[in-house]
Amino acid sequence: MNRKRCTLVFVLLATVLIVLICVNLLTGSVNMTPGEVLDALMGRSDSRMLTNIIMNIRLPRMLAAIVLGGCLALSGYLLQTFFDNPIVGPFVLGISSGAKLTVALALIFALSRGRSIGSAGMIGSAFAGAIMVMSFVLVISSKTRSMSILVICGIMTGYICSAVTDFVITFADDSNIVNLHNWSMGSLNGINMTQVKIMSAVALFCFAAAVCMIKPMSAYRLGPAYADSMGVNVGALKIMLIVTSSLLAASVTAFAGPISFVGVAVPHLTGSLVKTSSPSVMIPVCFIGGAAVTLLCDCIARSAFAPTEVSISSVTAVLLVPVVIWMMLGRAQNAK
Repeated sequence: MNRKRCTLVFVLLATVLIVLICVNLLTGSVNMTPGEVLDALMGRSDSRMLTNIIMNIRLPRMLAAIVLGGCLALSGYLLQTFFDNPIVGPFVLGISSGAKLTVALALIFALSRGRSIGSAGMIGSAFAGAIMVMSFVLVISSKTRSMSILVICGIMTGYICSAVTDFVITFADDSNIVNLHNWSMGSLNGINMTQVKIMSAVALFCFAAAVCMIKPMSAYRLGPAYADSMGVNVGALKIMLIVTSSLLAASVTAFAGPISFVGVAVPHLTGSLVKTSSPSVMIPVCFIGGAAVTLLCDCIARSAFAPTEVSISSVTAVLLVPVVIWMMLGRAQNAK
């Protein structure tokens, strides 16, 4: 492992993230000067409108993009470690779609009775859907050794879950439920600071769990038999990988809906930069890389066609699908 290269990559990603933070705070349907943004953040602004835009709209959305983007990339890396394949991710395997389905059903059930399930309820329902799809994927993986079949089954499962979700939302009567359509396509619009605090707590817990798994993951990447010979409880490690990756993906879907391809492309991009697969490096670099990529995509989604806002998942697909294709072609050439 080249420590200088890793340090340089960390500094580069951190710099890019800081630049994107500034751009996201300054730009939008209402452009602001750095002085106006700083005054609003410090509570010194004379304009209530500018203060409201920064403190209640742009700042929570920016923080959510950072936290949820990091969660997606870390979830993808843990899944790729579990399946030993760089093509898998929470969106590709249908985990995000399963979480979307159960959140939509829970919201429809609650709103139709005039109730609210809250952030904890949304995360819980999303986690149930993620585990449900993950269990199906694990059953398929036990029946076949072909990773291509596993990925295809995951994609088909995701399509089924998305179709059921769209069907239910389309024929819902309540106007609040119909507005869930934007969420179901992937959007960071409307997130508040209370939700940011909750998603940050979940992200911190999962990140700490991933850090605790660094040593057993390093052994597991060399093969389950080798990990077992080194005293690693492979069964417990697999459960931890499944639960942590599913909780990360569920927290993203609960607040922002499904965001595509970040969990697949970012671990590959960051791994190409650091030139190592060591979990001690990949876990933090994936989180920072996912935060930067998602923040960039959200900035494009809300600013490129302002005042019209497009789905963040559409932007991530346009930017990251070529990366996934490039990665698959590279693997095919290496296999020859």
